Amino acid sequence: MSMQDVSARLKAVRKPGEDAASERVYDHEESYRLRAKMLGVLLRDARMAAMRTVEDCARLLRVEPGLIEAWEYADAVPSLPQLELLAYYLDVPMSHFWSMETLAGKQRPRMTAQEEYLHLRQRMVGALLRAAREDAKLSVEAVAESTHLAAATITAYELGEQAMPMNELSSLASAVNKNIGYFLESSSQIGELLATRENWKHFNGLPEDLRRFAANPLNIGFIEIALMFSQMPIDKLKNVATSMLDITGY
Repeated sequence: MSMQDVSARLKAVRKPGEDAASERVYDHEESYRLRAKMLGVLLRDARMAAMRTVEDCARLLRVEPGLIEAWEYADAVPSLPQLELLAYYLDVPMSHFWSMETLAGKQRPRMTAQEEYLHLRQRMVGALLRAAREDAKLSVEAVAESTHLAAATITAYELGEQAMPMNELSSLASAVNKNIGYFLESSSQIGELLATRENWKHFNGLPEDLRRFAANPLNIGFIEIALMFSQMPIDKLKNVATSMLDITGY
C-alpha cells in the first residue's frame, strides 16, 4: 500500500457520508490502524533512504529484527522514545514520521550529488597538491623520489584523475611542507559540518571550568572582549595594557 493509498483511506475514515452513513460512529480502530500503516510506510522509507537494514535498527534499539518489521508493516507501533532514536540514527527530523511525503523520490538525486561531490573534491585536492608542490619549487620527480610513489601516479592525483588514498596523501602533504588541514574542505555544507565537529572536539578538550564559563550565556560579553583583544594589533594592545595600568595605579 502506497502513502497515497493510506492517506486516502484515512481521509475516508474521517469523512462523513452524505446519507444515513453520516450518522455512524467514528471508527477509532480503523483510524489507529491506518495511522500505524502511515507510520510504518514512513519508517521503512527513512530506513531505506539511509541505507540501513532491519538488523541495523534492531541492534540500535536492542530489539528483535522481527519487531522492526512489525512496525514497518503496522503489526505493532514504536513508542516515542524509540522513534526519536530511529530519527537520530536514520538522519531524519521527527516531523518526517507524521508528514505526507516520502524520501524515496529524493534518494537518487542525493546519490548523484554525492558522486559529484566526490569527483569535485578529488580534483580540488589534486589542484591543492599541485599548488603546494609548485610553491615549494619541487618537481613531480622530486616528490616521487621522497614519497616512493610513481611520478605518473602523482600527476594523475594532481589532475584529479585518480583518488588519493589517505596514507599516500599524508606522505605527499609532508613532501610539499603542508599538513592534512591544508587539504580539508571548508567552503561547503559538508566542510562546515566537519569544521564544527573539529571545533566541538577542541571545546570538549578544554578544562571543565573553561567549558562551563564559555557555555554560560551571561559570559558572552567577556568572550567578545577576549575576541576583540585577540584581533587587536600588538601596538594597540600595548596601549590598552598601559592605560589599564594607569587606571589601576600599578
